[in-house]
Amino acid sequence: MTNPVTSLKRISDHYKTLDAKDKRSFWIDGLLNNAIYIILVVFVIYTVIKNPRVATKDSIINLISLVAANLPMALGIGGCIVLTGTDLSAGRVVGLTAAVSASLLQATDYINKFWDNLGEVPIVVVLLVALLIGGVVGIVNGFFVAKFQLHPFIVTLATQLMVYGACLLYFMSNDNNGQPISGLSQTYKDVVTGSIIGDLTGGALVLPNYVIYALVVLAIMWFIWNKTTFGKNMFAVGSNPEAANVSGVNVFKTTMMVHALAGVTYGYTGVIEAARISSNQPGTGLNYESDAIAACVIGGVSFVGGTGTIGGVVLGVFLLRIIFVGLNALSIDNNMQYIIKGAIILLACSIDMRKYLSKK
Repeated sequence: MTNPVTSLKRISDHYKTLDAKDKRSFWIDGLLNNAIYIILVVFVIYTVIKNPRVATKDSIINLISLVAANLPMALGIGGCIVLTGTDLSAGRVVGLTAAVSASLLQATDYINKFWDNLGEVPIVVVLLVALLIGGVVGIVNGFFVAKFQLHPFIVTLATQLMVYGACLLYFMSNDNNGQPISGLSQTYKDVVTGSIIGDLTGGALVLPNYVIYALVVLAIMWFIWNKTTFGKNMFAVGSNPEAANVSGVNVFKTTMMVHALAGVTYGYTGVIEAARISSNQPGTGLNYESDAIAACVIGGVSFVGGTGTIGGVVLGVFLLRIIFVGLNALSIDNNMQYIIKGAIILLACSIDMRKYLSKK
């Protein structure tokens, strides 16, 4: 990893060699390329001034919890973006796996059980089922992208509709008639939303368990991206699939694996989300993918392909959650927040493309 002090010194030495015109361009480019971060810093400062409660311990814990809930899904989509693609099916996969998880992990004495005669299912088994569902959807996405060279936008739009239809059928099955699936077992809720850290600290620091799980997922994904042949191949395919193929990289296999891994992260997110929201409905997961995509782009995962870091995805998720927490703290209308979210995605993508064109 590059030493920040060394990097700053190199930039400083380079700046000293520039003439007046180039120095002016240096500052203009720097401001434009980092405009979204500058805007976010100003926004955070303004929010804290207007509503100091957002800087309290409880608000910070809430922010960390939201980041942990959204991070795994963003890490999955990040890999698809590295391949110059995206995944519009992600949110619906979360919704389907959340519904399946909730239906399998209801309390045995709950009066409106989805599966009447089903006893207590081990959480690990349900997790594996959810990961399998997500992985299968990811494999389908990867196959059509890799085999038929279809654009990921089209493929994942199609699977988004298919998965949503499957989710609606699931909610209508077993005489459930589309009703929310709730009444989760206490064991399930304790495992996901309980707090081992809170117990160890005597309640001084109460972070839900899924924060710890998110850190584990983060470590695994960092290792995959940075320390495995698969990770190197992913960036090679994203940069130039033809060159990667000539170099001996199996482009088909790599594309399949990236989408399958993404699907697995969606399945995991579904298990966490089911316990986190308690009452699961057909709309669970709606637009989750837009948040994940926005977070990745904000964090520097480029749609031009072959560029991105795990740290950048974490930063992007964190910054995006700060925005939403701040908007709520400022009592901004929920409908208006959709407009702001869209503007953020558009701005981030525009800055990303500007950086790319300036390098050409």
